[in-house]
Amino acid sequence: MAQATSTRLYWDPDVGLRPGDTPRTGLLAADSWLVTDGTARAVERHRDRFARACAAAGVSRLTTECFWQDALAAIPPHGDWFPRAELHTDGRLAFLLRAAPPRGTSLRVLVWSGPDPRTRPRVKGPDLERLAGVRQRAVRAGADEALLCTDSDLLMESTTSALLWWEGDTLCLPSQRLRVLPSVTAALLVERARELGIRVRQRHARLQALDGRETWLVNALHGIRAVTEWTGSRVRPGAAERAPAWRAHLESLRLPLTGRPDPHTPR
Repeated sequence: MAQATSTRLYWDPDVGLRPGDTPRTGLLAADSWLVTDGTARAVERHRDRFARACAAAGVSRLTTECFWQDALAAIPPHGDWFPRAELHTDGRLAFLLRAAPPRGTSLRVLVWSGPDPRTRPRVKGPDLERLAGVRQRAVRAGADEALLCTDSDLLMESTTSALLWWEGDTLCLPSQRLRVLPSVTAALLVERARELGIRVRQRHARLQALDGRETWLVNALHGIRAVTEWTGSRVRPGAAERAPAWRAHLESLRLPLTGRPDPHTPR
């Protein structure tokens, strides 16, 4: 049976989630994660990132927690889903239940030469529409994704993903002093590298530094996608030799959405 494309539910503290009109407001915060047959990876980290953004907008942690529990309960136990928690500019909390789009393991990337469209780069949500516009222009140029840079051409992140690459046996990522979103998936991979004794290095890097290097764009939906083309550039993509093993690690982190006590849940 086919899954419904998407349903947006608004949260009322007295009645829980219920259908509502199409929103005419923007987003103050949003967070998405992949759910496969009732399991998800690091969902508590997505909750915490969303809760921090909500708290900055004046929503209490208890309110966000109650909303989040209702949202998880609304996800069907079977099928592939890519739900999104939302805080709208009118103060309403909403839950977008949507079928997961097709996932991939590789992609072509255009280094974006235009201005950085983000107004709040360390918060997910406010700039989603602007970033989608940049990605659409990258697709028209023959790529699948656009990679954002600073004014001095330092690599930051793509419109939907964090950037990671390998320099020999060192796992590299852009300096966290740059305007980048704290990525849940990138953090999981960095933690795994440290568990294995692999050196992790934050770098200020330009595109040429990635010539011939295995490079990944990572996010909650796709996990790891290896860059197979730097669209419009002579920079050569590196072979994705490490990616399969690291994808397997991410898959091993899936846990049921319910049935396990969460140490962050208020008692």
